[in-house]
Amino acid sequence: MGIYRLPVSVKGVLLDAADRVCLLKNDRNEWELPGGRLEPRESPEQTLVREAGEELGIQVLVGSLLDAQVAEVIPGREVFLVTYRCFWDGEGQIRKSSEHEDVGWFSAEVLCSLKISACYTRAIKRSLDD
Repeated sequence: MGIYRLPVSVKGVLLDAADRVCLLKNDRNEWELPGGRLEPRESPEQTLVREAGEELGIQVLVGSLLDAQVAEVIPGREVFLVTYRCFWDGEGQIRKSSEHEDVGWFSAEVLCSLKISACYTRAIKRSLDD
């Protein structure tokens, strides 16, 4: 029996003052949380700070751990998904990178109408319940 290994993806739930969550639209026409793959010698928190800078052009502070689970975010491909609450001080302006098609802020009420993975909505709900 081989060793069970999964890539680690670190995502952040970033809420504005109106409790809307920041989401990015990927090339599969799905909405996702900002974040990405853990790099060698990088903590999950460092990954999230780096990825938020790359994907949104802002500096975030990483808060509490919201969720950790094995998730199939792409059909047939599992990752170990770690999700944190994160905060933005409002400095600078959010922009989308070339990695994504769009960026937006969404209320909890509209999440069910979006094409978004249940693993992301679970973490968003946990963040809103805090």
